[in-house]
Amino acid sequence: MPHRASIGVVFAIVLIDMLGFGIVMPVLPGLIMHLAHVPVDTAAVYAGWLGAGYALMQFVCAPVIGNLSDRFGRRPVLLASVLAMGVDYLIMGFAPALWWLVIGRIVAGMTGASWSAAYAYIADITAPEKRAQSFGLMGMAFGFGFIFGPAAGGLLGTFGPHVPFFAAAGLALANFALGFFVLRESLPPDRRRPFEWARANAFASLKALKGQSATVLWFVAALGVWQLAHIVYPAIWAYFAIAAWGFGPKQIGLALAVVGISSALVQGLGLRLFLPKLGERRAVTLGVLAFAASAVLYAVAGSVPLIYAAILVGGLQGFIQPSIQALNSRAVDASSQGELQGATQSIGSIAQIVGPPLYSGIFAKFSGPSALVHLPAMPLLVAAGFAFIALALFLRGAMLIPAAIKARPG
Repeated sequence: MPHRASIGVVFAIVLIDMLGFGIVMPVLPGLIMHLAHVPVDTAAVYAGWLGAGYALMQFVCAPVIGNLSDRFGRRPVLLASVLAMGVDYLIMGFAPALWWLVIGRIVAGMTGASWSAAYAYIADITAPEKRAQSFGLMGMAFGFGFIFGPAAGGLLGTFGPHVPFFAAAGLALANFALGFFVLRESLPPDRRRPFEWARANAFASLKALKGQSATVLWFVAALGVWQLAHIVYPAIWAYFAIAAWGFGPKQIGLALAVVGISSALVQGLGLRLFLPKLGERRAVTLGVLAFAASAVLYAVAGSVPLIYAAILVGGLQGFIQPSIQALNSRAVDASSQGELQGATQSIGSIAQIVGPPLYSGIFAKFSGPSALVHLPAMPLLVAAGFAFIALALFLRGAMLIPAAIKARPG
């Protein structure tokens, strides 16, 4: 069993990834507007295409990284990724033109693909029945990133739009140094398997994994559609807050910090307390209903208290992804966890390719001087529809779970 410090480093890798993302969120709209000399609705469209480029790289790289981690272990993959992450933020920090941000997002997509190795690491060291709570820790890291990242980004952004990127780079490089000395390997040599380029893409991986369980495809599809719903927040929320309520960087940072607090509480504490009583099916259903309710609240919010009520209700969506991933991880054997997580992340990346330009396009149609109808929350309402589709796919897969999977030892 790896030392507790190693688990902390994996948590820190995910946390710093999210911290870095959160730090730059409050200043990214203004930076795009400045570099491209465009208004906020056009900047949102540019940001959508930047997000699509990020996701495209994840689609290509996540299965490769997942399979590499099954072959060489999780440690070298995670360390290489966090080092590249630091370099990426330096590139964006020095950006004098928009195309530098394009390069930065491409590199970020490659480094962000390390989530497949991070989730495989957790699966290596956690009993099957405890994986939802352990995957929830990764979601808690996401939440903490949104607690401190946007707040810090809003503050640092007052010193200049490039400063938050340098701060994110420093965090990533410090985490690489820590991981180099502390992180231990979780996958012993006797549980590794040969790397095959033919399996290092999402569709080939899923075809191979389907042989172990028919539920895999349903759960991966559910996670993919859920990603299409959830991506609405990083893709459009900051722009939505500017258009709907006139928020500035500090207000955006504070609101996103509350998003992080609610997410961290649900995934770090709520999963441990309530998932054993609810079970994965009811937990996912509750999360989807909360996501839809928060979208409606955003659409009608006319006061700050109602905005924050929408944020808190939406925090219950933290039940969704860890619960589905936990059931899916039980469907395959121990030597295929990296492949499974890589394929899952890659399919989710398709949603992230489609989502940002889709939502930014919808946002542009329903905000600004040429809006069809002034309803900046329309992307959030569309995302709620996708969340219900994800729920239907998940429940269909859950119906096929054989008793053997529920008791699979690893």
